[in-house]
Amino acid sequence: MQTQFHIDTQGPGLTEFTDTVARWLRGQGDGLLTLLVQHTSASLLIQENADPEVQTDLHNYFARLVPPTTDPSMAYLTHTYEGPDDMPAHIKAAMLPVSLSVPVTAGRMVLGTWQGIYLFEHRNRPHQRKVAAHFRAD
Repeated sequence: MQTQFHIDTQGPGLTEFTDTVARWLRGQGDGLLTLLVQHTSASLLIQENADPEVQTDLHNYFARLVPPTTDPSMAYLTHTYEGPDDMPAHIKAAMLPVSLSVPVTAGRMVLGTWQGIYLFEHRNRPHQRKVAAHFRAD
Protein backbone atom coordinates (compact mmCIF):
# COMPACT_ATOMS: atom_id res chain seq x y z
CA MET A 1 0.00 0.00 0.00
CA GLN A 2 1.43 3.37 -1.01
CA THR A 3 0.42 7.01 -0.95
CA GLN A 4 1.88 10.49 -1.02
CA PHE A 5 1.29 13.11 1.66
CA HIS A 6 1.37 16.83 0.84
CA ILE A 7 2.68 18.80 3.81
CA ASP A 8 2.25 22.59 3.80
CA THR A 9 5.02 24.34 5.73
CA GLN A 10 5.08 27.91 7.01
CA GLY A 11 8.79 28.37 6.37
CA PRO A 12 11.61 27.07 8.52
CA GLY A 13 10.72 24.77 11.38
CA LEU A 14 8.97 21.52 12.17
CA THR A 15 5.49 20.60 10.95
CA GLU A 16 3.87 17.60 12.60
CA PHE A 17 1.86 15.22 10.42
CA THR A 18 1.48 12.20 12.72
CA ASP A 19 -2.34 12.31 12.65
CA THR A 20 -2.41 12.36 8.84
CA VAL A 21 -0.29 9.21 8.68
CA ALA A 22 -2.30 7.56 11.48
CA ARG A 23 -5.58 8.12 9.59
CA TRP A 24 -4.08 6.53 6.46
CA LEU A 25 -2.91 3.47 8.41
CA ARG A 26 -6.17 2.95 10.31
CA GLY A 27 -7.61 -0.49 9.68
CA GLN A 28 -4.35 -2.00 8.51
CA GLY A 29 -2.65 -4.88 10.32
CA ASP A 30 0.93 -5.37 11.43
CA GLY A 31 3.84 -4.30 9.28
CA LEU A 32 6.38 -1.61 8.54
CA LEU A 33 5.79 1.97 7.45
CA THR A 34 8.46 3.74 5.42
CA LEU A 35 8.34 7.49 4.78
CA LEU A 36 10.58 9.46 2.38
CA VAL A 37 10.59 13.23 1.90
CA GLN A 38 10.96 13.89 -1.85
CA HIS A 39 12.99 17.09 -1.52
CA THR A 40 16.66 17.90 -0.95
CA SER A 41 16.07 20.83 1.41
CA ALA A 42 13.81 19.24 4.03
CA SER A 43 14.09 16.35 6.48
CA LEU A 44 11.92 13.94 8.46
CA LEU A 45 12.16 13.48 12.23
CA ILE A 46 10.53 11.51 14.99
CA GLN A 47 10.57 13.97 17.86
CA GLU A 48 8.77 15.03 21.03
CA ASN A 49 5.29 16.38 20.37
CA ALA A 50 4.29 17.42 23.90
CA ASP A 51 6.25 20.66 24.34
CA PRO A 52 6.49 22.98 21.30
CA GLU A 53 9.68 24.49 22.75
CA VAL A 54 11.48 21.32 21.59
CA GLN A 55 10.67 22.15 17.96
CA THR A 56 11.69 25.79 18.47
CA ASP A 57 14.99 24.79 20.07
CA LEU A 58 15.77 22.28 17.31
CA HIS A 59 15.11 24.91 14.64
CA ASN A 60 17.26 27.47 16.46
CA TYR A 61 20.09 24.98 16.99
CA PHE A 62 20.32 24.06 13.31
CA ALA A 63 20.00 27.73 12.28
CA ARG A 64 23.09 28.49 14.41
CA LEU A 65 24.92 25.37 13.28
CA VAL A 66 24.38 26.10 9.56
CA PRO A 67 23.69 29.82 9.04
CA PRO A 68 22.67 31.37 5.68
CA THR A 69 25.31 32.06 3.05
CA THR A 70 25.17 35.77 3.94
CA ASP A 71 26.93 34.88 7.21
CA PRO A 72 30.71 35.49 6.83
CA SER A 73 31.44 32.01 8.20
CA MET A 74 29.71 30.51 5.14
CA ALA A 75 31.69 32.46 2.52
CA TYR A 76 33.29 29.25 1.25
CA LEU A 77 29.99 27.98 -0.22
CA THR A 78 29.60 28.24 -3.99
CA HIS A 79 25.97 27.13 -4.51
CA THR A 80 24.33 30.48 -3.76
CA TYR A 81 22.22 31.39 -6.81
CA GLU A 82 18.96 30.01 -5.29
CA GLY A 83 19.18 32.27 -2.26
CA PRO A 84 21.16 32.46 0.97
CA ASP A 85 19.05 29.73 2.61
CA ASP A 86 19.33 27.14 -0.18
CA MET A 87 22.76 25.55 0.33
CA PRO A 88 22.39 25.62 4.13
CA ALA A 89 19.07 23.78 3.63
CA HIS A 90 20.87 21.10 1.61
CA ILE A 91 23.51 20.76 4.33
CA LYS A 92 20.85 20.36 7.04
CA ALA A 93 19.05 17.75 4.94
CA ALA A 94 22.36 15.89 4.54
CA MET A 95 22.81 15.88 8.32
CA LEU A 96 19.28 14.76 9.24
CA PRO A 97 17.17 11.81 8.10
CA VAL A 98 15.16 12.07 4.90
CA SER A 99 13.46 8.72 5.47
CA LEU A 100 11.93 6.98 8.47
CA SER A 101 10.85 3.43 9.26
CA VAL A 102 8.12 2.93 11.85
CA PRO A 103 6.73 -0.41 13.01
CA VAL A 104 2.95 -0.75 12.83
CA THR A 105 0.85 -3.03 15.06
CA ALA A 106 -2.86 -3.48 14.43
CA GLY A 107 -2.92 -0.43 12.16
CA ARG A 108 -1.23 1.87 14.69
CA MET A 109 2.29 3.25 14.57
CA VAL A 110 4.43 1.99 17.44
CA LEU A 111 5.59 5.41 18.60
CA GLY A 112 6.51 6.40 22.13
CA THR A 113 4.10 8.39 24.29
CA TRP A 114 5.51 11.80 23.35
CA GLN A 115 6.74 11.01 19.83
CA GLY A 116 5.39 12.54 16.64
CA ILE A 117 6.40 12.53 12.98
CA TYR A 118 7.63 15.86 11.64
CA LEU A 119 8.71 17.38 8.38
CA PHE A 120 11.60 19.75 9.11
CA GLU A 121 11.49 22.61 6.59
CA HIS A 122 14.93 24.13 6.03
CA ARG A 123 14.02 26.86 3.52
CA ASN A 124 12.93 30.37 4.59
CA ARG A 125 9.62 30.53 2.75
CA PRO A 126 6.54 28.28 2.87
CA HIS A 127 6.52 25.19 0.68
CA GLN A 128 4.27 22.27 -0.10
CA ARG A 129 6.42 19.20 0.48
CA LYS A 130 5.73 15.67 -0.73
CA VAL A 131 6.31 12.66 1.49
CA ALA A 132 6.07 9.22 -0.10
CA ALA A 133 4.64 6.53 2.18
CA HIS A 134 4.82 2.76 1.83
CA PHE A 135 3.19 0.29 4.20
CA ARG A 136 4.17 -3.33 3.95
CA ALA A 137 2.04 -5.76 5.93
CA ASP A 138 3.66 -8.77 7.57
